[in-house]
Amino acid sequence: MLDLISGGETTTFQLKENITNAVSTAQEIVAFANSKGGKIVIGVNDKSGSVTGLSFEDLQRIQNLLSTAANDHVKSPIVITTEVVDISGKKVIVATIPEGTDKPHTDKDGLIFLKNGADKRKVTSKSELSRLLQSGGNMYAEEHLIQKSALDDLDWDKFRNFFEKKYREECKIDELEKHIQNLDLGRDSKLNIAGALLFGKNSQRLTPAFFIAAAWFWGNDITEQQYRSSENIIGTLDDQYRKGYDFILSKLDKLQGDQPFNSLGNSEIPEIVITELLINALVHRDYYINDSIKIFIFQNRIEIISPGKLPNSLTSEMIRKGVRKSRNNILVSFAPDLLEYRGFGSGIVRALQAYPQIEFLNDTEAEQFKVTIFRKPR
Repeated sequence: MLDLISGGETTTFQLKENITNAVSTAQEIVAFANSKGGKIVIGVNDKSGSVTGLSFEDLQRIQNLLSTAANDHVKSPIVITTEVVDISGKKVIVATIPEGTDKPHTDKDGLIFLKNGADKRKVTSKSELSRLLQSGGNMYAEEHLIQKSALDDLDWDKFRNFFEKKYREECKIDELEKHIQNLDLGRDSKLNIAGALLFGKNSQRLTPAFFIAAAWFWGNDITEQQYRSSENIIGTLDDQYRKGYDFILSKLDKLQGDQPFNSLGNSEIPEIVITELLINALVHRDYYINDSIKIFIFQNRIEIISPGKLPNSLTSEMIRKGVRKSRNNILVSFAPDLLEYRGFGSGIVRALQAYPQIEFLNDTEAEQFKVTIFRKPR
């Protein structure tokens, strides 16, 4: 504990000499719960780090105050744990606040706080609130209604063909609104983001930020002044997948291997690798972030960069082992019928088995997930 105290306050560790106000204490608890959780040590000067300690009366009073703050002044209530610790003969209270499971938690007045370094700050932006709802499992970007959309924005022929093939029954246009709502593709005569991405007929108007920006470079540096070719790939997810796949494959070398002289040869990178990693980017990216997927083809590597870090507690090592936690459940449910997607969490494992020279970077600071496929030296 002394080592923690000597390191000073951080995003997950706070020092208080004493506390007397349940309202302000609740706000601190809210900030921790809406972030990654943490500890409050009471009985230590937050400026000097010196242990001042607490009297027996203070210990009783503060533990009651913490319980009142967490139960009566935090919505939804947070279960915290408290412990009395002896440091150099002086008593302090260590309160442990877990990361919340029903984000965003608020104080009794409905205010939302997040940790900002050692301090806290109030949440005011809609986008940040949406992220908290998503992290708490209460809202997903794909469910957001597109207010400027209408049922006429849906590609009727494409939807009807999907519906009749999938469900083996006639799809009548006068029942379209009912089908859209039942399949979680929209409501109130509007499409949500999932509906537009899967069956929209005017993606540039409905979801202008959700496309693939692809570029083919001469060398190995993105800062080069010239590139060989580039393309903005738009359309529904299956359109983007096919065009993105073709863009990448057309830039790769063909290797003869053991094939006859007149054969077309095999792609230098197995096609299954391109399929699995590109579909993974389209289906699992963070659609709260208004940005494009990036495909960069260099002489020595290919990069596929998806907006958004990995969801929840997922890590790069976990996905290498086939662990999957989806943030876009609607898209995942449709992907097997519209894309070459199996949905078992085995896509990255298959890609690695076919071609191990793949690196994954979960860049939490830049909020992006980058896959690098290294090309073999020529």
